Amino acid sequence: MSAESTEEAMTAVTEDQEDSQEETQSKTASRLEEEGDIAADYLEELLDIADIDGDIDIEVRNGRTYISIGADEESAALDSLVGRDGEVLEALQELARLSVLSATESRSRLVLDINGYRKERAGVLQQIAEDAVAKVKADGGTVALEPMSAYERKVVHDAVADLGFVSESEGEGAGRHIVVSAD
Repeated sequence: MSAESTEEAMTAVTEDQEDSQEETQSKTASRLEEEGDIAADYLEELLDIADIDGDIDIEVRNGRTYISIGADEESAALDSLVGRDGEVLEALQELARLSVLSATESRSRLVLDINGYRKERAGVLQQIAEDAVAKVKADGGTVALEPMSAYERKVVHDAVADLGFVSESEGEGAGRHIVVSAD
């Protein structure tokens, strides 16, 4: 085989791989959009049953579907769907994920936010991570944080890593928490 024909064959293989990768990304994006539509329909029905007004937005980013429910005006009814420490929000997110599983037979990693709770909480979690890192810098050793949901732990893990430190999840169930260390 000549060098020219080898180069042509390699170019063809590379183009096939790129086409396959684009097709996979397109299928993933459309699957995520479908997840969003299914979950939004489910959540809209729940809002209707509870007679709560809210606008539902769907966004796909970073390989995940994000659904947010908000209102133009302050809504105590929507706040009640967040619950104490986001407990009701977590339950609604799981119900939305189950509706997607039921319709598509595949698990969903969608994230639900109501009235900007998760966005606001992300700022608090960033501060918690920064405070833990500062304490590790000052005292050495490790810092154990309060138990958090899986989503909140991920936010903290990412923040700690961005600050150049290490974090690990420890414990089981509702007691699962993060331990921050220098290495």
